Amino acid sequence: MSPFAAELLGTSLIILFGNGVVANVVLDRTKGHGGGLIAITFGWAIAVFIGVYATTAHSGAHLNPAVSLANAITGTLPWALLPSYLAAQFIGAAIGQLVVWVVYRDHFDATPDPATKLACFSTSPSIRKPASNLATEAIATFVFVTAILFIDAPESSLGALNALPVALLVLGVGLSLGGPTGYAINPARDLGPRLMHAILPIRGKGDSDWAYAWVPVAGPLLGAVLAAMAFPLLRSL
Repeated sequence: MSPFAAELLGTSLIILFGNGVVANVVLDRTKGHGGGLIAITFGWAIAVFIGVYATTAHSGAHLNPAVSLANAITGTLPWALLPSYLAAQFIGAAIGQLVVWVVYRDHFDATPDPATKLACFSTSPSIRKPASNLATEAIATFVFVTAILFIDAPESSLGALNALPVALLVLGVGLSLGGPTGYAINPARDLGPRLMHAILPIRGKGDSDWAYAWVPVAGPLLGAVLAAMAFPLLRSL
């Protein structure tokens, strides 16, 4: 499998299982309705485990533009490969979201609240303060990417089994830092599905909240750059 195909597949799986659990919990008349935050965070952790385990051997399982950017800055990923990784991640996120919509289409129709529908596609802040929201996403991504860089270091790498600590990392970030913004920590995870929300024929969907869309893109990228810059220092301590 080529790195492009692996990144596309892995990101599709992450969104399918991740936003799939969100849809199961928040949409009306599903079997999982009302499952709550714990169900969602565990679902996202499983989603990341599946995506990373399936693709580590083929692409390094970045599955996240923030991770790819950090790896490019640290020299692990050649800059020439970065555009193809990013393209695969954004396309994969859109494909995964399309499948979520197909599976839960009747439940989208049965759910009257536009904000609930949008929550199955993209993130939104609990308290809308762009500066604070940006800082939250940057901090959460800094923690996430720094840990990823340590996990991927040769002396600590477990190969395909790196999927387990990454999944637990996502679970921890969601439980501890996910409250203010929904912990996008991945620009493709938010922007790809948000574009699908704008495109798909969803009854009573409302707008796609483009005024906020820059935060879950800029925040994770900022956090990734800071993590990549800090990693050599942290590793030398």
